[in-house]
Amino acid sequence: MAKDPNNVTEMARQSRPIDITDPYDPGWVEGKIILITGGASGFGEGFFNKWADHGANVIIGDISDAQGEALVEGARKRTGNKNHHYIHCDVTSWESQVKFFREAVRLSPTGGIDAVVANAGISDGPPMFDEVPSNLDSLEIPPAPPYRCLQVNLIGVMYTAQLAMFYLARNPTPTKAAENASLQPKPNTRDRHLLLVGSIASLGPIPGQVQYCASKHAVLGLFRSLRSSSFLNGIRINMVLPYFIDTPLIPTSGRLILAGGGFGKPEDVVDAGTRLMADTRIVGRALAIGPKIRVDEDWQLLDPDSTRGTESAVWETHAEDFVEVEVFTRRFIGALNQLERVRGWYGFALDCLVAFGYPLRRLLGR
Repeated sequence: MAKDPNNVTEMARQSRPIDITDPYDPGWVEGKIILITGGASGFGEGFFNKWADHGANVIIGDISDAQGEALVEGARKRTGNKNHHYIHCDVTSWESQVKFFREAVRLSPTGGIDAVVANAGISDGPPMFDEVPSNLDSLEIPPAPPYRCLQVNLIGVMYTAQLAMFYLARNPTPTKAAENASLQPKPNTRDRHLLLVGSIASLGPIPGQVQYCASKHAVLGLFRSLRSSSFLNGIRINMVLPYFIDTPLIPTSGRLILAGGGFGKPEDVVDAGTRLMADTRIVGRALAIGPKIRVDEDWQLLDPDSTRGTESAVWETHAEDFVEVEVFTRRFIGALNQLERVRGWYGFALDCLVAFGYPLRRLLGR
């Protein structure tokens, strides 16, 4: 059978699609050195407790010092492991994140980092995006709008990802389990893993949450870009995309707006993240987490008691990016590739000459 030229999963080292029914052992995180930004609350807190309880050495960074320190102290008493740490970290500050990573390496029992979770995130706050000063026309220089959400959710994540790529590449080459193995060898403590935390807002809009949606769309773009080349450093990139999750963080107003639509469960988000963290066979995959539903092959909702279809709260998204793409992208990229083939080595050599000669042309003012 001819090989599909549009399927580049092997080139990107992407693992096979995830079967959520496949067993995995949370204990596979044992011994790993894991960093979590925004780890003092929310999903970060859930990840921290789960992984600490299964033997990982977890270091969290946050700006909520009292909460973070109490969380770490509780885990130390509960597990007897003194390798859990809290470090103050403002993800919007490059300097703060550099200090966080350096201190984490210093505290690491192995002197390295196995995994990083870019978890810190906030939602839009006042003023909303469409709110501008009423006297805007009378101001000579109107004040810039506060983009705190964008700073935390995008710039902060970019800082985390860039530092993660630097420090993870310094870790020993991980011992990767065979993809078709029924269970991963244990212990498998060494790893090079970056886990990004997106949102259902990475896939669709949330009215009124302009900064949040823009930032989470961008994090999805970061994931799709990094996973196409991270294999060069032996780093695996994965992502979780939670829907509205039933936590105290959702205010009453939000619950009223979402009434009747259902919520996801925090334990499903933690479980999805743990699967990606623990199983080193998983590379370049993203899991969306929402309410548990049963659907048929056409994604039509079925009765929960039905024996047909598939029921789950966790679904893989962007699974076929390297296998098939939407029609315009496929045609456009295909045309560009065809142009390159038509121009051949002559075109390649000509473009190289032009590239080397371009600075000289600019210098001569031509």
